[in-house]
Amino acid sequence: MDKKILIIEDEKAIQKILSEPLTFEGYSVTVASDGLEGINKFHEKDFDLILLDIMLPKIDGYTLCEMIRRESQIPIILLTALDNEDAQIKGFDKLADDYITKPFSIKLVLKRVEALLRRASSDTSSDVIRYKDMHLSETERRVTVFGNEVALTHLEFEILLLFLKNKGRVFTRDDILNLVWGYDFAGDEKGVNFHIMNLRKKLHVDYIETVRGVGYRIAKEN
Repeated sequence: MDKKILIIEDEKAIQKILSEPLTFEGYSVTVASDGLEGINKFHEKDFDLILLDIMLPKIDGYTLCEMIRRESQIPIILLTALDNEDAQIKGFDKLADDYITKPFSIKLVLKRVEALLRRASSDTSSDVIRYKDMHLSETERRVTVFGNEVALTHLEFEILLLFLKNKGRVFTRDDILNLVWGYDFAGDEKGVNFHIMNLRKKLHVDYIETVRGVGYRIAKEN
């Protein structure tokens, strides 16, 4: 069955740049031209991924992302001309999974879409991983800390899963890009930093260590 993608973008040229290659790759594409139309189309069918512009008429992308997150954990990739750090952090705070700045390479967009969809639909084992006061269920895609559920994006969950399955191992940012994002794209290490920062903030525990000059890890339990 074709994966269904919703593009919410007000610029007609960018709609075409995105929709035609995605359709050629076999995706079923729906387009919305403003935030209000976007949320309405989101409710019309079950999509597998959303490409969401930030600067939208009627309802902006940040607000729309927040609205969608109240109902669904569907993968969301933000598209924007805003390339400053604060804008990216705000996007991840709204629980977006990924962030692509304009102008962008369509090859990069296709790779990120493919990687995120693969992660979202990948088979998981039934084991629950326990680490100190944290429990992670792969089958339920659920994380609890001190018994309280923590809402994570797909990528945040996969990063945490990677660390917990390899306790004690230090992962460089390139390692995390390759193993979690599923591609090697030079210059995208800031995205890893933002996700690690958000993970720490959401978990409210200091389980993820920074190994200076190398990368990150979750230490083995004593």
